Amino acid sequence: MSKSYHLAIDLGATSGRSVLATYDGERVQMDELTRFHYPMLPIGGHLYWNLPLIYQEVLNALRAAGTRLAAQGDTLASIGIDTWGVDVAYFYADGSLAGLPYCYRDTHTEGAVEHYGRHMSREELYSRTGIQFMNFNTLFQLDTLRRNGARVLDAADKILFMPDALVYMLTGKAVTEFTIASTSQMLNIATGDFDEVLLHNLGLRREKFGPLVQPGTVIGTLTPEIQHATGLGEVNVIAVAGHDTASAVIGIPATDEKYAYLSCGTWALFGVESPNSNSGPKALEYNFTNEGGIDGTTRLLKNICGLWIFERVREEMGLRDTNIAELAASCNDSVCESIINPDDPSFANPKSMVKAINDYCAEHGQKQPETSADYIRVIYRSLARRIGEMLGWLRELAPNEVERLHVIGGGSRNGHLMQMLADETRMPVIAGPAECTALGNVLVQLRGCGCVDSIKGMRDIASQSVETLAFTLR
Repeated sequence: MSKSYHLAIDLGATSGRSVLATYDGERVQMDELTRFHYPMLPIGGHLYWNLPLIYQEVLNALRAAGTRLAAQGDTLASIGIDTWGVDVAYFYADGSLAGLPYCYRDTHTEGAVEHYGRHMSREELYSRTGIQFMNFNTLFQLDTLRRNGARVLDAADKILFMPDALVYMLTGKAVTEFTIASTSQMLNIATGDFDEVLLHNLGLRREKFGPLVQPGTVIGTLTPEIQHATGLGEVNVIAVAGHDTASAVIGIPATDEKYAYLSCGTWALFGVESPNSNSGPKALEYNFTNEGGIDGTTRLLKNICGLWIFERVREEMGLRDTNIAELAASCNDSVCESIINPDDPSFANPKSMVKAINDYCAEHGQKQPETSADYIRVIYRSLARRIGEMLGWLRELAPNEVERLHVIGGGSRNGHLMQMLADETRMPVIAGPAECTALGNVLVQLRGCGCVDSIKGMRDIASQSVETLAFTLR
């Protein structure tokens, strides 16, 4: 078959990129087009996302794709957007943006889980949604705004998750993609749609959220305005797995079901792909989450603080321009044995991450790190230790045996961390691909374009398109 071209927009917390993918009928080749940053905006004591800036970067990516393909005499077949979870944007009835979206790291949701107890117990809420309790889940963000008297909840005509908001701005079509909505703690685990009781508790109508669509759905084409602004034609915009972790899981080149995955970036998402959800007492006790996957699958997983701590320390210590591989190798220059809990609330968003680590070590009777190598060793070993601890819990809940760990995302490039994970979990670690999210995004676009029709077909393409590295227990 002739080649087709697909644009994946992959947006993480504070940075994003666009990837132009070429599909030749057997494998996908991916080329990064643009990379950009959009730091959290502190305004009036709160943290927001600069959605207009993000949208502008998306338009820049569309222009770049159009320019490159036009020079080759080719055209773009489709566009897909994935982002981080839980955050939402608000739009007025005329399509204009109703202010800036709150960032999930804003402190206004501190204690939000406990506040929601005035509506229902944790047990009932978990039985309805099967979602891990975290203060920044969409349910608690909206409840916090309602408690604080925010007018935007009633003024907004549409409330859309971040990938859906960008798709709306490109196409004029408002939808709610299933995997991104499943991060909200607002979907009923039995029906797969918004829970009517939870909406009632928030004082919101179902109509404010777009109709639910599954990954692979063609939402529409670029509006004439966007076609003119980007130089592109009536390109299809496809609902990929809008949550970046859901896209990443689709791109795992797995040959069977006996594995766990770790999507390792700012967050470390650790879990298994399951045919069924698990919202039983043990899953509640361990605070695992049941997020939506493709074709009715469930991503049974645990959200763990990932490389957020490392990135903050790296910046704070003036090491932003130092090669990550060099920083990782510095672990060998340290013998610091201190261990922190990455999920301790003190590491959520402190003014000084270095001080937060020092204080934690002092409070727990451990030696405080002294050198940059000490801090990096502590951070990496602590993350590996945390994954090792969670593996025992995951094995109790998983429907299949877990015999190996697939690590995907940027962290999979870190050989020192991968070896620590192999040592802590005492099982083989398959590292890569680092670009798994973009790959999964493209694979779902191929489905929407009719090039592939099953998860197995997607995994077969993934296996032929990427290379991985294996790490074993030393």
